[in-house]
Amino acid sequence: MADDQALVRGALAAMLGLESDIAVVAEVGSGDDVLPVARRTRPDVALIDVQMPGADGLTAAAALHAELPSCRVLICTTFGRPGYQARAMAAGAAGFIVKDAPPEQLVDAVRRVHAGLRVVDPTLAAESLTSGSSPLTGREHEVLVAAADGGTVADLSRRLHLSAGTVRNHLSAAIGKTGARTRAEAVRVAEDRGWALVGHRGG
Repeated sequence: MADDQALVRGALAAMLGLESDIAVVAEVGSGDDVLPVARRTRPDVALIDVQMPGADGLTAAAALHAELPSCRVLICTTFGRPGYQARAMAAGAAGFIVKDAPPEQLVDAVRRVHAGLRVVDPTLAAESLTSGSSPLTGREHEVLVAAADGGTVADLSRRLHLSAGTVRNHLSAAIGKTGARTRAEAVRVAEDRGWALVGHRGG
């Protein structure tokens, strides 16, 4: 189980531990710890949060899927956004569930994923058909995420090792593709649709 919020992680672990057929073999609070601990404990299912310190949950899920494909990944997050679910599945996750789901639904999701089934939120799946996959290129995504912290074009240029003109072009493209009017609005739209993991807010 990977979640940076110790209280949430402990509550979920305690709840799952009450089930006679489920045992929590390890808990971590950082995305960077997921793969090393999984190598050591060899879990059947990994319950992973999206936003954590170090590697985010989707990156950790992809690494886990690539190295330990027998470990099924279930993403459990507060961010019920269609883009996140689509990106989770693309990263090799077998399931996606939001933290405010009823406890029995989470337990059922763990069992279903372990049995080789896929678990998706039907509402998010329907929404993802409407909002679609991210239109942002890798570089536009990178520039937009960096822009979320504020700073001038010159600041972004230095941080990303790109020319100021290139940064402006990528920001302009990202603003246009998100249908936004400003940089801040583009960040918000990309976050809301799950096209970008911006900042660290625990989830």
